[in-house]
Amino acid sequence: FFSAATNKMAKTKAHELRTQDKEALAKQLDELKQELSQLRVAKVTGGAASKLAKIKLVRKSIACVKTVINQTQRDTLRKTYEKSKYKPIDLRAKKTRAIRRRLSKSEAGKVTLKQFKKNIHFKKAVYAVKA
Repeated sequence: FFSAATNKMAKTKAHELRTQDKEALAKQLDELKQELSQLRVAKVTGGAASKLAKIKLVRKSIACVKTVINQTQRDTLRKTYEKSKYKPIDLRAKKTRAIRRRLSKSEAGKVTLKQFKKNIHFKKAVYAVKA
């Protein structure tokens, strides 16, 4: 993450972060936040232009680390709730409100006993000639 000789910061890559464990990611996040606060102080005190340009890179890196932490957390939760009957609301399929409230295929295909008898005894007439 940091090169030892120059203390320059490289752009954080998500695929590299995914290999790290939770503690390492949390530590990295703390370091990035610490650096961001130092850069903001340098901005107020009139620091070098290179430090001001670095603020954006650090902010993006923080976002990247937080995203990876959040995604790994959600993946582990998805695995734990995979077999259960009910899932937490934020892990359910979003779709649209109308689709979520729609009857399931089995519910939509159900017929009352009266309608079932009507269907058997009074079948729909089939005509050879189309009107």
